[in-house]
Amino acid sequence: MTPTNPPEQRHVRIHATGLTARLEIDDHDIADQVRSYELRHTAGQLPELQLLLRPNADPEWEGAARVGVGEAPDPGPAAAAFLAALDPGEIERAVLARHDLLDGGPHEFTRALLAQLSEWALGVRQPGEHERVGG
Repeated sequence: MTPTNPPEQRHVRIHATGLTARLEIDDHDIADQVRSYELRHTAGQLPELQLLLRPNADPEWEGAARVGVGEAPDPGPAAAAFLAALDPGEIERAVLARHDLLDGGPHEFTRALLAQLSEWALGVRQPGEHERVGG
């Protein structure tokens, strides 16, 4: 979505010193109202300042802002597609080759299976890359 009218430009001054910062917008110090800030600047574009306000911040603000509304993605379809793409034989071989399979704890096979799937999902190791038993 492209804004129909660009946000009003404001004069911003940030003086960061270690763990604290002085943050001014149009010469008004607002640091006591801000929990965190993020300054992004892409070459060829105006810098963008994102503010996260403290719960006790002044409830009245004036000015233009970009607003993004979204929902956390549902991981179910992605997880189902990931699992459907795996070869059951490859999963079994990988889990049986893990060094942490024989730890003697309860549900050791299931824990090793879930650890293996998590590693593959995160790209730590890919199917076909096994741990060697004993090192």
